[in-house]
Parts: sequence; structure tokens; C-alpha cells
Amino acid sequence: MQPALALLELSSVAVGIEVGDAMVKRSPVDVLYAGTIHPGHYLVLVAGAVADVEEALDAADPLTGESLLDRIFLPDVHDDVVAALGGRRAPTRGEALGVIETTTVASVVVAADAGVKGAAVTLRELRLGDGLGGKGYVLFGGPVAEVEAAVELGTARVDPSRRVGSRVIARLHDEMEANLAAAPRFRTRVER
Repeated sequence: MQPALALLELSSVAVGIEVGDAMVKRSPVDVLYAGTIHPGHYLVLVAGAVADVEEALDAADPLTGESLLDRIFLPDVHDDVVAALGGRRAPTRGEALGVIETTTVASVVVAADAGVKGAAVTLRELRLGDGLGGKGYVLFGGPVAEVEAAVELGTARVDPSRRVGSRVIARLHDEMEANLAAAPRFRTRVER
């Protein structure tokens, strides 16, 4: 786990590349991931010691301008969020499934972190941008009361203008569970 994580979501690829470059030139962060997502947005994620990530953000702030769509700083990011950002899926059954959907990638990462820190849930999946028109969503699994708490806590951390929706579904049907566990993209399911 990295002690701190920051994510900038930008509408300009050119600005995103400049911002990422400035961040790593200014601060010795441990991790830099940068690249495009749909629909033509650019993400810059840095992780490392809290002071280093803060310094990198200080380098980025004057460059982002009107291209900045969203920005997060998590000084103590949860291990499960880091794993989910790396693509880990945990399709484990529980009494309930919780879903939070946001208009930006950064917002759903904050929601995931808040939910998994504040409730005894499994972070099942974190989907970011691609194939979602730039949106993001997180899936939580576990006991109904815990999933309700995770969804409430996660939603509360998202700016209301960036919320798309949230749901808690008790006793997810086996067929829906199989679809979620198999593949999140519709086309993948149909082509099997």
C-alpha cells in the first residue's frame, strides 16, 4: 500500500501530459500512472509518501486551469482501493450488493475509499471511465446493513453534482450475480 494517492482528471491530453511531467519533476513520488480514458479525458495518478504527493499536487495545480474535471487526494488510501485500481475484481457473494455511480473517475475512487474504510464490506469492483463515457462505478458486497453503510458513506463523499446514482440490492439473483462475476461489459457477455 502507498501511504498517499492523488488523481487528477483532465479534459485535455496535452495539459495532462504537461501536468504529469511537472509532478514527477517536482517530487520523488513512488508511482506515476498517466493515460487516456473515454471520452478523451486524461488521468494522472501519483502515489507515495504524503509530503511527496502533496508537493506533486502543488506542481500540478497552476497548470490544470479549465482542463481540470476532478481532483482527489487520499493521504491514507485503503489497500483494497489500490488493488481495485490495479484491476483486481473480488466477485464474492454477500447478502447485498451496493453500487455507487459517478460522473468522474476521481469521485468514484473517493467513494470506494470511504465505503471500504467505513463499513465491513468487500470492494468487489471499481470501473473507471473506459466504456462508461468517462463515468465510474464501484460495487460493494457484504451484509445488508454494512453495504447500506458503505453506500451512504461513499455517496456522502461525492460532490452532489458528480453523483449519478446509488443502490443497495438485497439477495442479488443468481443469474445477475453470474453476469457481474463473468464480465462487466455487455458486449463481452453477448459474444460468449
